[in-house]
Amino acid sequence: MLPCYANRMDPILQATLPCAPWMDPRTARLPGVLPADPHDWLRVDDAFAAQMAERDRLVAEVPHLVHTVLPTGRVAAAELYTMVLDVLARTPGYRVDVASVLRPDGVVVALDAAAPLLTLGRLIQEDLCIMQAAGPGAAGAPQAGHTMTAAILCFPSGWTLAQKIGQPLIRIHQPVPPYSEDIARRVQRLFDAIRPGQILWRANAHSHADATLFQPRVEADDRPRSPDGPYLRSERQCFVRLPKTQAVVFSIHTYVVRRTALSAAEQAGLATYLAQRGLSHQPES
Repeated sequence: MLPCYANRMDPILQATLPCAPWMDPRTARLPGVLPADPHDWLRVDDAFAAQMAERDRLVAEVPHLVHTVLPTGRVAAAELYTMVLDVLARTPGYRVDVASVLRPDGVVVALDAAAPLLTLGRLIQEDLCIMQAAGPGAAGAPQAGHTMTAAILCFPSGWTLAQKIGQPLIRIHQPVPPYSEDIARRVQRLFDAIRPGQILWRANAHSHADATLFQPRVEADDRPRSPDGPYLRSERQCFVRLPKTQAVVFSIHTYVVRRTALSAAEQAGLATYLAQRGLSHQPES
């Protein structure tokens, strides 16, 4: 098991969830992907300051655990860096200058184009994983598949970056029980079809006994189940195509709330959702 680097006494929580995916049949099923407003990609929520302080700490103390860029991912990482800075320049609360960015929490982050993902990891709440086509398929066929070539992953929930980097989609999702070969094919079709300028999103939900954001776990570790855990962890996952490299960015905005913050209907629906899928606490899907 990987060591835990959390050093906070108080959990980092949002007050509410922006979406309860189990309450909508479109998002409750796998993969549950829907189109999003092209302007609604990177979000700033009520946990911004606390989450960003934790991201600052992880990048400073354990960068080798939260960041990797393979040689094949360097150009795409640089393209993503430019894209995100352009988005932030138009986002209320940010001030983007030539050499630095002022975050909404008042922290100034120096820009470093030589370390694009480490820099972005200190600017936004989203984790960022870059997926690139492994190679062309047969004539007239879609790309042969996508592998993870770069990532800044400060808030893993039940997986570890070192074990997934360089791996294809189906391998990345081991050992997630609901991620069948059929689901993998549908997700691959999504990766093949997404267009630049388009944003797709999905969300998941898992019950947790521990609100810690940085929860890495290797595949061989036991997966403790916490069906009645006091916290609910949900990820808003977006898919964005980079226009130049054609890489697909998989972004993850993590929400953790107290179960008591849910309405009575949401709590009842969540219990049924978790029971049906057997996902009280599993690697994220």
